[in-house]
Order: sequence, then C-alpha cells, then structure tokens
Amino acid sequence: MSTDQISNVSVNTQANVYFDGKCVSHGITLADGTKKSVGVILPATLTFNTGAAEIMECVGGACEYKLAGSEVWVKSSVGESFSIPAQSKFDIRVTEAYHYICHFG
Repeated sequence: MSTDQISNVSVNTQANVYFDGKCVSHGITLADGTKKSVGVILPATLTFNTGAAEIMECVGGACEYKLAGSEVWVKSSVGESFSIPAQSKFDIRVTEAYHYICHFG
C-alpha cells in the first residue's frame, strides 16, 4: 500500500531541483520534527549520493534502482520501497514519471 496523503506537515515552498529539472522535490517537516521529501523524477537515468540513510517509497509510476556495489537493477512500483545506506549512492532509471516520498533515517 502506498501513502496517498501526509497530514499535519509544514512544506518548504521552494522546490529542490536536480539534474536540470529531471528531479523536483519539496521538503516537509512532520509535527514531531521528522523530515521527509516528496517529489517526482522524470524519465532519465541518474546517480544520487546520500548523506543520511534513506528509504524511497514509490507512490506513483515505477523505477529501477541499483545500489552502490551492485550490478543488479531492481524494479520498484507503487506501494514498494527500497533502502539506501548513509554515505552511499544509488543509480535510478525511470521510464515514466516516478513519484516518491523520501524518508530520511
């Protein structure tokens, strides 16, 4: 099951725009101080670096991802998520708009 709505949050109205607009997200802060981002990645193959650990939850579309040190592409669709360790990187391949929630750990 995917998350359709997140209630009681504050939203950063300034968008984070990466990779010439191929990834756009907004930071949100929950009432308890937890920070997340919600966004979309348009068709592309991109490499992201992580500071904190992340969980990418698919809420629309689909993607394929490959974690650092792996040669295997894994599909993630609506209702699925994948984890990326802190201080790491991952490749993501998108052929249709991939809508996500990034949970920082």
